[in-house]
Amino acid sequence: MTLGSVSLKSAGNFGGRLRFLAAMMAVGLGLQACSGLPNLLGDDPPTTSTTAEPSGVGTGKSGSVSPDLTLADKTEPVADLYNKGLDQLKVKHYKTAAKQFEEVERQHPYSGLATKAILMAAFSHYQRNAYADAIAAAERFITLHPGHKDTPYAYYLVALCHYEQIMDVKRDQSTTEKALAGLEEISRRFPGTAYARDAEAKAVLARDLLAGKEMEVGRYYLKKRAYVASINRFRTVIVKYQTTSQAPEALYRLTEAYYALGVQSEAQTAAAVLGHNYPNSQWYKDAYSLLESGGIAPEENRESWISKAVRAVTPF
Repeated sequence: MTLGSVSLKSAGNFGGRLRFLAAMMAVGLGLQACSGLPNLLGDDPPTTSTTAEPSGVGTGKSGSVSPDLTLADKTEPVADLYNKGLDQLKVKHYKTAAKQFEEVERQHPYSGLATKAILMAAFSHYQRNAYADAIAAAERFITLHPGHKDTPYAYYLVALCHYEQIMDVKRDQSTTEKALAGLEEISRRFPGTAYARDAEAKAVLARDLLAGKEMEVGRYYLKKRAYVASINRFRTVIVKYQTTSQAPEALYRLTEAYYALGVQSEAQTAAAVLGHNYPNSQWYKDAYSLLESGGIAPEENRESWISKAVRAVTPF
């Protein structure tokens, strides 16, 4: 078996919005929803649509809340407030829409529409890139309604807000760490769902960026001949992110750093593991040439931390 190498691919258009998700909570907006994974790689709506309504709320043809409300929800002001929010969302006045939905909860906290309004406010904030506000609203929904049918979406929205703020590897990666933690939580809490499948795909990019940051710092230390510090960074890649596209270079850099320190056995092991998993890569060719220049060859020490770390994921 081989150490998995995942190539970086585009994770889709970060600016593309999940319009189908609004229809999961919105009443009568005329937006589409689908039972499977949404089309996240473009702006075209899903071709398979279903009627998606919040439970207990009917819709009329005009898109307003119908008179079929329960007795608790027949108060005219709450319906007016909610429908004004929908109207503003429909014309992409997201900030105003958020305020209207927030008013629903403020004025009618025990209304059935108040529950939906919290999530609609979160979605409205997300649509205008107000990520902190979107996260706050979504987390409030999770706290108040942990068992609600739309709670998985609230978790997903929080993770997505962090994900869309991911920067390149030259920047601080704290947001990437939050995104990865959120995406992994979705996979754990809601396995087998469309949310989990999409979260797992996005987590690939997040892990690769975190590994890339470790590599960037490790290369810096290596260039400064701070070999122990560089090894610690490359070790993190192998232990935590060995299925990313950064793994082959990390193994080569370990070969390079250990060789420079005169730790021959570890240098040989790093090169051997690299050759076993990526025999045709340029990184292995470079590692082999480096060792050959010193009169030694790749040879695995199975007691090395490198060998044990790789076997823990993909034994060979």
